[in-house]
Amino acid sequence: MKNKQRWKGIICCFVLFIAVCLYLVIKMKGALHTSAHPELGLLLFMLPGVVSCHVTHRRHVMWPLLGAILAAPVCYLLTYLLLTPARPFWQVVAWLFSAVFWCGIGGLCCVFMRSLVRHYRQGRK
Repeated sequence: MKNKQRWKGIICCFVLFIAVCLYLVIKMKGALHTSAHPELGLLLFMLPGVVSCHVTHRRHVMWPLLGAILAAPVCYLLTYLLLTPARPFWQVVAWLFSAVFWCGIGGLCCVFMRSLVRHYRQGRK
């Protein structure tokens, strides 16, 4: 059962990470050079971390993070093959690493909120 929950979390984060990445790349394709703050879209990468952290057993952060790490090269390849990259290779790689970071932060926020709720429930008993 635990192994199935682990794979559900990895696959959920993998799919959601790719979806968010493609959404941001397609949405900002024409605005990459002119947009004032394209990095604000990175906060959307917290969603795959939060959702997949809810799916995993005991709300471990490692499995959503592993899903994001596995999805980052796929996102780069999809971006490179489907769209002509508007930025240099290293800049795109840095953007994907920061996206993985924000996905991990989303999972950590989920674990933190769960521990706060558990602490509050134990204090009320």
